[in-house]
Amino acid sequence: MSTKIESKHVEINKSVQEVFDFVKDFNNIEQVLPKDKISDWKSDFDQCSFKIQNAAVIPLVKESVIEPNTINIVSGEKTPFPFTLKITFNALATDKTEVFLNFDGEINAFLKMMVVKPLNSLFNFMAAELKTVCEK
Repeated sequence: MSTKIESKHVEINKSVQEVFDFVKDFNNIEQVLPKDKISDWKSDFDQCSFKIQNAAVIPLVKESVIEPNTINIVSGEKTPFPFTLKITFNALATDKTEVFLNFDGEINAFLKMMVVKPLNSLFNFMAAELKTVCEK
């Protein structure tokens, strides 16, 4: 059963290229995750993995990049369910960028009841935190 979640759209006061370049390096993803809810962080430029509190290890693998507008991510091995995560970057002005995340996962009905709300919160947190980190 396909489950789709879209994060809030955030506006970041940086150029689309600056924001894109930050997210493109998966070593930076840790900075936009809730520090009190993740552990066992591992990363390199093209992939990362982390354990979500009281849950599974989530490996993320960069599947494709369309400069400077889209980063497509797929779930790595051993995730509880297969998913894709698309991060979209839209230039609103030379120094203003809109960013949002689109999640599409194959989640069974039982698991869906438990994970949709936390995933929605996570993606909204990541979008908001990206704004905070990039505008420092």
